[in-house]
Amino acid sequence: MTGKKTAPEIDPKAAKELRREREKRIMDTIQLKMTDRVPVISSIGYFPAKYAGIPCSAAYYDYDAWYNAYKMTLKDFQPDMIYVQPFTPGKALEILEPKTMRWPGYGVDPNHGHQAIEIDNLQADEYDLYMNDPSDYMFRIFMSRTSDRLAGLRKLPKLSDLGGGPMGVQLLAESFADPDVSRAIRTLQRAGREIRRWRTRIRQFNRMIEGMGFPQYFQGAAMPPFDVISHSMRGMTGTMLDMYRQPDKILEACEFILKKTLERPLPPPSENGYIRIFMTNTRGSDEFMSMKQFQTFYWPTFKRLVMGLIEKGATPCIFFEGNFTSRLEYLLEFPKGKLLARFDTTDIFRAKEVLKDHVCIEGNVPSSLLQVGTVQDVIDYCKKLIDVCGKGGGYILSPRSSTDEVKPENLRAMIEFTKKYGRYR
Repeated sequence: MTGKKTAPEIDPKAAKELRREREKRIMDTIQLKMTDRVPVISSIGYFPAKYAGIPCSAAYYDYDAWYNAYKMTLKDFQPDMIYVQPFTPGKALEILEPKTMRWPGYGVDPNHGHQAIEIDNLQADEYDLYMNDPSDYMFRIFMSRTSDRLAGLRKLPKLSDLGGGPMGVQLLAESFADPDVSRAIRTLQRAGREIRRWRTRIRQFNRMIEGMGFPQYFQGAAMPPFDVISHSMRGMTGTMLDMYRQPDKILEACEFILKKTLERPLPPPSENGYIRIFMTNTRGSDEFMSMKQFQTFYWPTFKRLVMGLIEKGATPCIFFEGNFTSRLEYLLEFPKGKLLARFDTTDIFRAKEVLKDHVCIEGNVPSSLLQVGTVQDVIDYCKKLIDVCGKGGGYILSPRSSTDEVKPENLRAMIEFTKKYGRYR
């Protein structure tokens, strides 16, 4: 799958109209309006590698192969909206060598997807250090721990302590002469140049997606405050310890992160005027914390985050990873028709009972079924989802999670059957 790229085959005006039609169908469904049919959304991810017979590592090291594989895949598979694995320069990642990620061809088999790795970047006694000066903490301390090649950033002076005179400039200049600081700066420069070298081609890839008639999946992202701490900063182990040893610090940090998140301006809207904000709800699931812990640590700031985004004119699109069945009633506290709830292992039929006429639900064809089931198995399951969850509207069909390893004939059956059969009843 290498060679010269060809232009998208859809006329630009037709592609624009197709994007408008697909996006409107999705948004009308989220707003609980009756549309012409049940929309279907699908992650595409690394699936084009399997479909085109190339390694997943092409997403990082072979732009032409990845471009052509995606173009061929999207020509043959036509859901209403897709979640893509964009091209990312692997060389830039190799230069940075982050501790938080391994990708195909670098720490992961070339034929498998990437892996996210949690590390304990925020230490137990550093909550106040972070909240008192988040910019300084994130740049000098947090970033210095994400990669050994950036460790020298820790030696930089705190910028707010430099003052405005020549002595401050001299102190800053002297710190740049430190070999460890210099190495960190050179690392960032090298990675930045590599990313800039590929920026035009990344834009070409994104234009190809639009040229095939697919609207942008979302315009921005915002994570629940507790997940920011437990995923990205403190790590799961440290967070669980802090829930017992210093719960007030977690609550204080959640409030702090919530305020900072809602202070950020919304991203520009889509070409049709919509702003969808992607969000995951992971550590708030049934498997990760008790109901009491959910009520204490998770729900208060999560609810205010979602409400704040809605009040600003955005549509939160929330992926409830894991099982959220016991907490479905909480979603009734949000305004009617203002968010999308995508479910993983949650009992989606129970979700329809609880949330009907109030929250649009999305899901949840099992990835295992798409991977090892028959075409008829897929059709039968999708029919049940459409008959039950699609009744009265407010339903979008999609896979439960990854489609990287699914059978092409099963993914095609899911999409085409939904388009043909998926009329609201």
